[in-house]
Amino acid sequence: MEDHDTGAGAPAVGVSRAPPPSGQASPSVGRLDRQAGARPGHADHQGEQQKGKARKRRKRRRGRKVFARDGSPSIASIPSAPAASAPASHPAEAAPLPSASPARPELRRPPLQELPVFAALDLGTNNCRLLVAVPTRHGQFRVIDAFSRIVRLGEGLTANGRLGQPAMDRAVEALKICGDKLRGRKIRKARLIATEACRTAANGVEFLDRVEREAGLKLEIIDRQTEARLAVSGCGSLVERDTQGVVLFDIGGGSSEIALIDLTGHRSPRLANHIVSWTSLPVGVVSLAERFGGRTVTREIFAAMVEDVAVRLHAFDGRDRLSHVLASPKFHLLGTSGTVTTLAGVHLDLERYDRRRVDGLWMDRNSVDRMVEKLVGWDFQQRVANPCIGADRADLVLAGCAILEAIRAIWPSERLRVADRGLREGILSELMADDGVWRRGRQ
Repeated sequence: MEDHDTGAGAPAVGVSRAPPPSGQASPSVGRLDRQAGARPGHADHQGEQQKGKARKRRKRRRGRKVFARDGSPSIASIPSAPAASAPASHPAEAAPLPSASPARPELRRPPLQELPVFAALDLGTNNCRLLVAVPTRHGQFRVIDAFSRIVRLGEGLTANGRLGQPAMDRAVEALKICGDKLRGRKIRKARLIATEACRTAANGVEFLDRVEREAGLKLEIIDRQTEARLAVSGCGSLVERDTQGVVLFDIGGGSSEIALIDLTGHRSPRLANHIVSWTSLPVGVVSLAERFGGRTVTREIFAAMVEDVAVRLHAFDGRDRLSHVLASPKFHLLGTSGTVTTLAGVHLDLERYDRRRVDGLWMDRNSVDRMVEKLVGWDFQQRVANPCIGADRADLVLAGCAILEAIRAIWPSERLRVADRGLREGILSELMADDGVWRRGRQ
């Protein structure tokens, strides 16, 4: 995964030096042949002497360090391998370094425990999620700790306009675990956000005060535009270089963010810079299921849910900003939510959910049609029995499918890419980029 600079003029690590051209003897072999021809009576004895001298020279070379022209030591010598081992990969055994290109020190990756640690927490309407990570290659990071729990903070919010006591209790208990994880590490930077449930609830701010008192965490309520931008930032690596346009959607518990991304011009390193239009629908899987019912969903109820979302999308003024690329094979949908990951898991017929197989999966139009049709045809118990749905999502998944169908009707595409990532990954990417850890790593 790393590229190491082995020094100017040195062969690549793990690659032996090239042998002489075919039909041409090496200098040492040539000398032995000439000496053998001049004094045939001493060929064996002299050959042994030459071999012994060659071995001594090799030993001396193996123990010698390589120095740059300025006198500072270069890469430390590596103990030589036994003669019968694989081809040598020791910089110290390379040909002499050209005087015009002095050796440079190797770029050493710091040990994991020395890397700066960043954290992102997302308290949504349905889930509480935490990621803790360290930066690796440019634009990438390694997760070193994570937590996720379905808390249903927005349960009853549609009907009452307030967060319920049991829902708040569940969320606080999950956040206490997150707090313990964060306090157990030296965190360079963190961002802890709350989304739609706390945005719209009359007691949302009051609840976050309780979180600060009991869990020791200070969360910020982000607006819908920031939520859409973070979702886009978290999925940047899943948009390929030749893509011309993407509609990225994040179907949440209480809201659904949709961003239209135009990539026909010069591409910026940050995908969020290419958002040409966005919207946040005040409807998600929890709110839609509470209004229409989630356990028993007939085809008529499902159609009514799709229509409810479609009306909201038709009111979105910027929905046509990608009309010039909709017919292109380089346009596609990109979904980041439990709805699309569930569809992908059912599509793959997984015995248990596997993020490694789902994240980044491509599904064609017909595959999505079949999966939605299959789920609409299942009753509640069949949905519970599926290992990629389970009891926690069985009453929400069809509401998510209805939102997905409304999106597909507005922006028809032959391809849908599935992302098991989103706000937390977007937060981490932005924190690390703003902190400059990747720039320093390259230097």
